[in-house]
Amino acid sequence: MKRTLSGLYIYPIKSLGGIALSGSKVLSSGLQYDRQWMLVDQEGNFMSQRNLPQMALLQVSLQEESLHISHKQQADAGLRIPLSGDSGRLQKVQIWEDQIDALLVDPTADEWFSDMLRVSCRLTKISSDHKRWLKKKYQVNGEHVGFADSMPFLLIGQSSLNDLNKRLATPVPMNRFRPNLVFSGGPAYVEDAWDEFHIGAVPFKITKPCGRCVMTTVDQDEGTKGSEPLYTLSKYRKKGGNVFFGQNGIALEEGYIALGDTIRLC
Repeated sequence: MKRTLSGLYIYPIKSLGGIALSGSKVLSSGLQYDRQWMLVDQEGNFMSQRNLPQMALLQVSLQEESLHISHKQQADAGLRIPLSGDSGRLQKVQIWEDQIDALLVDPTADEWFSDMLRVSCRLTKISSDHKRWLKKKYQVNGEHVGFADSMPFLLIGQSSLNDLNKRLATPVPMNRFRPNLVFSGGPAYVEDAWDEFHIGAVPFKITKPCGRCVMTTVDQDEGTKGSEPLYTLSKYRKKGGNVFFGQNGIALEEGYIALGDTIRLC
């Protein structure tokens, strides 16, 4: 059965709204601009929808030379962040078990985000001089990652979501799972058995299944948290104490991919 790339998404600022693309550069650290920025609290700890579901209400759009951030439920002029802009100052940030030096972006951005979220925070940017390396067991060519939870890429089959939605009283959209790569074709969960594959001319490798958390229960349009789809997933996708949905991976080469590209297994 033919498999094609049917969805392509980036999340430039970690835990904020995602952007659907028609094509993207593939870098060793992920899709271009994906999770290159991150909000941190005053101690430098990363912030996410797990504890602040209202972060989902901040929508990011990609413009020619900047990011534009707006609030989905407020008539606010929003915030513009130059793609190349930062203050040049560093702050140690903590993301899971990794502590790295990141660039502080702009005090004006800090103030805007603090007002929107009603909590004091700072906007940081990944530094090319202070890379966040993957764990050795997942590296093939010395890969690194931005501010994604653990891996540069997350792949989900559309059939997998369709199967889940058949089990739910109220179907959920794909944005609950924040994938980078969505494909059509093949049965549900076929991606569980994949190892290496190509999207167009670009080779990828699966590294591990993606464990899911309470972020999947956040409605991305309302910024509210519930119990689904994690509760239903836990009934049939739980293994060793974790609930899995989707596969994490790395790119073995850099390149360019676009919607409609054929996916073939190696």
